[in-house]
Amino acid sequence: MNYQQARQMMVDGQIRPSSITDPRVTAALGALPREEFVPASWKSRAYADASVPLQGEGPEIRHMLTPTTLAKLVQAAEIAEHDMVLDVGCGSGYSTAFIARIAAFVVGLEQDAGLANEAATNLAKTETTNAVVVTGMLAEGYSVSAPYDIIIVEGAVEAEPTALLAQLKDGGRLATIVGVGGSAKATVYVRSGDTVSSKTVFDASAPILPGFAKSVGFVF
Repeated sequence: MNYQQARQMMVDGQIRPSSITDPRVTAALGALPREEFVPASWKSRAYADASVPLQGEGPEIRHMLTPTTLAKLVQAAEIAEHDMVLDVGCGSGYSTAFIARIAAFVVGLEQDAGLANEAATNLAKTETTNAVVVTGMLAEGYSVSAPYDIIIVEGAVEAEPTALLAQLKDGGRLATIVGVGGSAKATVYVRSGDTVSSKTVFDASAPILPGFAKSVGFVF
């Protein structure tokens, strides 16, 4: 299979028609070998606009966002070349490597140890030198390197991610998908001092990331 050709077809046939106008986003997607980050059984479909299942050491099957959803989320975050980014739920590292081709430095946070090891290997394999993978609970963020200019959450949340928002710089932005099913929306939060505002940017859906589901209370 000609992966380079498939990659360019993804950019021309999926990404650009989806209102992705940032040339840095299309250039990064066109250069990064997505096939290196997916399971062997998915390599021939690496450039389909599909959510790819990933299996680490934990019991929950995780998923890579579709290329179009990831591209639109990153574009909506308006990452600058000097920005420090936290990539929450980096999985096998594709999103971290992608963002690293736009930002100054990326911290990929993953709580599944198997996926974290895989992500670190994949970053080295793709010569992504301005990123690091750390292990920790996704919903808690990674305060060691905070505050961040940008936080990208690689999945859906059911409630405002307050712990992550607290790790943004003043003026920083967090992009994620809020909600489940047909009512889910890609949302960008903006911190201004002690205030956080949000805006819906497009319709999207993704599996809820571990730690971001609403807690179910007791019903009497």
